[in-house]
Amino acid sequence: MLEERKLPVLVKNRVKDSKLLTRRRRGFLYGKLKKFADDMVILKISAADIDKNKTISNLNKLWFRRVQEITNVLHPEKMYVDALEADTKKCHDHIRKGLDAELKEIEIVCENFADKKYPIVGAASIMAKVVRDAEIKKLHDEYGDFGSGYTSDPRTIKFLKDWIEKNKHFPYFVRHSWITIQELKKDKIQSKLKDFADCR
Repeated sequence: MLEERKLPVLVKNRVKDSKLLTRRRRGFLYGKLKKFADDMVILKISAADIDKNKTISNLNKLWFRRVQEITNVLHPEKMYVDALEADTKKCHDHIRKGLDAELKEIEIVCENFADKKYPIVGAASIMAKVVRDAEIKKLHDEYGDFGSGYTSDPRTIKFLKDWIEKNKHFPYFVRHSWITIQELKKDKIQSKLKDFADCR
């Protein structure tokens, strides 16, 4: 959360969507943003929490609840949201429904790709990305370098394949409802069935 008069500071420091910045630049801006901010909240959602809300519909509800919780804590006069869905009006209305009574009249700017359009949303994306990277680093220290944790990363997929080969279950920090995990489990079962058939 930032006073409106301070917004030019974000532009001056070239704050933008975290995906457009290097890790080093994000780390530098993270320190600056913590000093600039009038207040901030970072909510972490565990893999287990996501697994409890397996369907897209339930994940969306979880996301809306978290946005509402943050807003109810910070009490801004105006908020910018990177819309979860293409229908930004629907997204806007969902958020407003769960706000405290005194926040019912706040201005909500709810848009797709808001992290690219508004430096304040870019700032939030930087904070979230740096915190996520720090959490991944902790896991690397304990379990070895499994890459970024994204599906597109071959190191992540290799780590998961190796893990399921050696263990019966995936580690606690993995989303079991993730489609990639479902496919790896299926491959593991099919491999066992093939081994069983070959032994007969």
